[in-house]
Amino acid sequence: MPCGQVESAADPKHHEVDLAIIGAGPAGLYAAYYAGFRGISVAVVDSLPEPGGQVAALYPEKDIFDIAGLPSIKGQQLVDALMAQAATAKPTFLLGESAVDLTHDGDHVLIGTDAGSRLQASAVLLTAGIGTFTPRELPVGSEFAGRGLGYFVPRLEELTGQDVVVVGGGDSAVDWALALEPYARSVTLVHRRPQFRAHERSVALLLASSVRILTPFEVCGIAGMETVAEVTVQEVRGEHREVLPAQAVVAALGFIADLGPMERWGLQMHRRYVTVDRSMRTNLPRVFAAGDITDYEGKVRLISVGFGEAAAAVNNLAPLVNPAFGTVPGHSSDAA
Repeated sequence: MPCGQVESAADPKHHEVDLAIIGAGPAGLYAAYYAGFRGISVAVVDSLPEPGGQVAALYPEKDIFDIAGLPSIKGQQLVDALMAQAATAKPTFLLGESAVDLTHDGDHVLIGTDAGSRLQASAVLLTAGIGTFTPRELPVGSEFAGRGLGYFVPRLEELTGQDVVVVGGGDSAVDWALALEPYARSVTLVHRRPQFRAHERSVALLLASSVRILTPFEVCGIAGMETVAEVTVQEVRGEHREVLPAQAVVAALGFIADLGPMERWGLQMHRRYVTVDRSMRTNLPRVFAAGDITDYEGKVRLISVGFGEAAAAVNNLAPLVNPAFGTVPGHSSDAA
């Protein structure tokens, strides 16, 4: 039977698990749950500080319509439900860490992260979406990161009654401003250009809302003691400058996607996607992939498809974890 997760008392950064999952988006979270259902111990690595991947970072308050059994569900609600489901597997989460090294040692795969963590696993599942997902930083105020300055909002209600400044002009910025309007005392959207890059309907809703729009303006300063207290904005091609009261700044300037070290691991790739076969195997021994990062003939990149790929990958890698495990799991109701 699987040995479960082992953490050395002498080296808390060393983890031994049956399966290492790289990527904590929807496919990765579902894979963590499903691995636990199959009796497989799991560690999940993700470069973002919060689970949920693109869903949590870019559209937590948008409705998603392609999840089986749910006519619609908001992005963050889906992530919360997946986290609750994954918790049954008791996974180890290494969030805010990027997997940088992948090597093989006999029947094990060794993963090293940029934070110094080391994982030894019988198999690896790549569910990294579009790769390492790094937010574009504001040119000022970085010292307030985590103290009022953030790049996404895990819980809208956390900003209830606050003055919020949202920076950016794309879908994420407009969505954040609209989503925060019912919660915040005030919302100001600051964008360098007069035009927005967001969906037309979203922009129309923005213009009809109580959100104050400052364009073309840019943030030139953030001040406060322990946390953010005010934001200074400057007209891009003018002299007007204004100091805005603010207890929170949401920098929605987009994210930089980078496959990074994965491109050096020897994975067979096609147009920046990892090539897999029908069992979700990559060309590397004991390394599987599922979700948006995969590529094969007929591939459709939907969250719902990623769930199926995650289950297929876990079932096909199960015999590598324990030869007594078959690839056919039986009916889930039988486990009860």
